Amino acid sequence: MPTFDIVSKTDVHEVDNAIDGIRREVAQRFDFKGSKCTIERADDVMTIMADDDLKLKQMQELLRTYITRRKLDAGALEFKPAEKAAGNMVRQTVTIRQGIDRELAKRITKEIKDSKLKVQASVQGDELRVTGKKIDDLQAAIALVKAMQIEQPLQYLNFRD
Repeated sequence: MPTFDIVSKTDVHEVDNAIDGIRREVAQRFDFKGSKCTIERADDVMTIMADDDLKLKQMQELLRTYITRRKLDAGALEFKPAEKAAGNMVRQTVTIRQGIDRELAKRITKEIKDSKLKVQASVQGDELRVTGKKIDDLQAAIALVKAMQIEQPLQYLNFRD
């Protein structure tokens, strides 16, 4: 029976490479000379420290640019509100979305069931498995999910007969 998986994963090694590129650019750019702007990653959370709001916005743009250059989707980044830190600095945490949360999984399975396609969608941890009798039905399910307005990047893996 043909199946495929819907997952949302971001390669953290590529994120580390993007962060290294940002650090190099911040060290060389004239408008960052003498500033204490940093970016750190711990697990799936990045912390951006900047001198002021303008430099924070520039760091966010650098992060989006370098993530996109590394062939990752910038939609996987969830920017939290900026907060004041010690020494008149500004701190912002950025979460890397990994996996499909329960609400999104329920929404996708409901859309698939409401579409009357002859496929079954089941939640398996932080991913979805879609099963059907025909490959054409599975491809229609992929097209349906892609047409949904989902801000989180999704990958369609393990397409098997």
